Amino acid sequence: MKWFHEQKLRVVGIDRDPEALKAARNWGEVRQADIESAVWPLKTEFSDYRQFEAVVVTNYLWRPLFPSLLASVAEGGVFIYETFTQGNEVFGKPSRPDFLLRPGELLDICHQGLGFQVVAYESGILKSPDRCVQRLAAIKMSRVAKEQQSEVQSETSNPAIWAQKAAQL
Repeated sequence: MKWFHEQKLRVVGIDRDPEALKAARNWGEVRQADIESAVWPLKTEFSDYRQFEAVVVTNYLWRPLFPSLLASVAEGGVFIYETFTQGNEVFGKPSRPDFLLRPGELLDICHQGLGFQVVAYESGILKSPDRCVQRLAAIKMSRVAKEQQSEVQSETSNPAIWAQKAAQL
């Protein structure tokens, strides 16, 4: 939160730990919430999801939240996620499979037809401290961009269209 605040961006932080939120209050809006077992804390009176230009998640994994997180990204906004992945159990905590991403899991989530274009992805071992992580950055495409991408995918997957284009050359 601090870095985003220093970039002069409006920031909202969510944590269930009031101690963690004490310092965060200096950097923006904070919400104390148990996002694993309570109602999504960023609902509005008009929508189930308050939307943001960026949603950033680090060192946290609760798979049932992915739909809410992705729905909270506005069109043209960015989704940035980094957390531990399988293999981290060799280095320590977290080590339970429930808290470790499966290989390629972030890519799979963003490729489920939700309109996200992945612009960066890494999976591997980081040093100091040693840990296994996946990280991803994706942009939520506008409705028009999704339609254009769908048209391109239809064209590129249809052999008859390829034959017509080849005949025109």
